Formats: sequence, structure tokens, C-alpha cells
Amino acid sequence: MTPSPETSAAQSLEKDAYQAFDRGDLQEASRLFGKLVEQEPTTAHFHYMLGLSHKYQLDWQESLHHNLRSQQLDEEFDESSAWNAGIAATALGDWAEARRQWTQCGIGIPEGEGPIEGDFGLVSIRLNPWAEGETVFARRIDVVRARLLNVPLPESGHRLFDIVLHDGAKTGERRIEGGVVPVFNGLARLAPSDYRTYVAFVRCDSPADIEDLRNATLPGIGYTEDWTGSISHYCLRCSYGTPHRHDDEATESLDWESERNLGIGSQSKAAVSRLLKEWVSRGPGRHLDGIESPDHEPPKVEHGFTWWRGPDEDAADELDA
Repeated sequence: MTPSPETSAAQSLEKDAYQAFDRGDLQEASRLFGKLVEQEPTTAHFHYMLGLSHKYQLDWQESLHHNLRSQQLDEEFDESSAWNAGIAATALGDWAEARRQWTQCGIGIPEGEGPIEGDFGLVSIRLNPWAEGETVFARRIDVVRARLLNVPLPESGHRLFDIVLHDGAKTGERRIEGGVVPVFNGLARLAPSDYRTYVAFVRCDSPADIEDLRNATLPGIGYTEDWTGSISHYCLRCSYGTPHRHDDEATESLDWESERNLGIGSQSKAAVSRLLKEWVSRGPGRHLDGIESPDHEPPKVEHGFTWWRGPDEDAADELDA
């Protein structure tokens, strides 16, 4: 039986909507799924897809609305819709709704009426997955909220101890001493911390010098990281205009690089200056070349590619192709 023109048009519209979503054109996907919802307002999966499209645009109010509508229309419990509704409710600070969604997913949460405060384990968060996608470790205090435990690059627009909203789908794993932890995409910074990132450039003779600095504590100092080996995609000193010389041959022949690039999470530059001044005074061969404190906003969400997909999903698609 040949489908009617109306049926063919509806099928074509649905196909176009899914194709737009699959290529990362979220605005077009939202427009097309919105048309489908207008035509078939009682079809649950159209509301689900419209809510999903709004989720990845960080449009939390619309995402919550359509995920809740999807649940109302679906005869069976849909965990994916509940997770997306829980994420949107958390972003909006609608704690009653978030708690309701996590409870029906069977997730044990601390009793109460306000924000969820607990220990849901150590994870890795990919900050701004639509941009550079730097990954940092974090402690989950909620089903989808986590406190950052690393000092992020200033360009990320994030800080040590920020509270961030993250997605519910694992997009990889990251090794840590004693095992591996899941990687989740960060979606938004919910509560900025007061620990700014300071980039310090120092010189010293041995790993023991850096270990002494990493173990040093002062009021206002949160954490000190040695970025020299881990931040290797560009010359950090050149990017901040700190005087130094490149000597590739010498670097290749030595086990230790005396020029060190540090990330320090601190509440003030005065605390960083004092920390480094005291460190220099405690040992020979220690030098401070500069302290920078650039401040950046998180990069805006970019459309046109599926940044929310994990590498396992992409590999599976390639095998199916």
C-alpha cells in the first residue's frame, strides 16, 4: 500500500530531524522536532528528542519541559528521559524534581529537600567538550554535580574547586593510581570557586625541589601542580611571553628539565608570591621567572559537530558503516 502524501511528508520530516541531530546541527534539529511535536503532540519520543536537542544547547527549561512531557506520554518508564530531566532540573536548581527523577531511577540519594550533598565517587570531567576538552579529576557530590580537584588551564574558564554540572553518559576512562575512573562531559559551571588559576614559571635543579613546593602550604593556597610534562601541546612560557630559550637538543639529552611551568589554585596573587618567595629561599638553584593570572570565561558552546559522543560510540558507528 502506497503511503499517503501526508504520511510521506511526516516520514521525511522525521528523517531530516534525526539527520540534523546526528550531524550536530542542534538548532535545526530543535526546529524540526518542534514541528513534529506540533503535528503529533502525544508522541513521546518526539518530545524526548526535542528535550535532548535542547539539553545539548544548554537550554535547561525547554529540556526539562519536554522530558517531563515524554514521561507523561510514555506507557513505560524511560530511564534516559529521567536522566535528562534530572540533569535539567539540577541545572535549574529544581531540587525537588531532580530528587524525584533520581529516585525513580533507583539511585540512592541523601534525604532532604534542597541540594544533594554526598560522595558519589571520583571521576574525570572533560571541561568544555565542544572546545579543547581538557580533562581534570573531580569528586562527585551529587548524581551530576562534581567539585574540581585539579587546577584547570586558565583558558578553560574554570577554577580549582568549581562545582560543575556533568552529563550522565560516560565518554571514556582515565587512569589514576589504583585503577581507572569514568570520564563525563562537563556541561556548565554551576558555582565558581574563589581560587583563581595562577601560572608560575620557575627554575630548579631536581624533582625534589618541585616536590618541596607541591607539599608547601599557606593560607589561601589550594593546590600546586607541575604542568611541565602534562601540558605539552604548546610552549606555555612562549604563550605568556616569559623570557627563556629553546634548546631541543639539550632537552632530549637530559632527564630533568630545569624550567618548570606550574599551575597554582589560590585565592590571591599575594599568597602565590609569598609561597614562591619562601620556596626560593629554602634551597639553592631555585629561581622565579614570573607569575601570570589570566582570567577567561568558559568558551561558548559550538554547534555543527557531535561533541557529546564518546570515542566508543564513534568507533561503533565506523564498524557499522
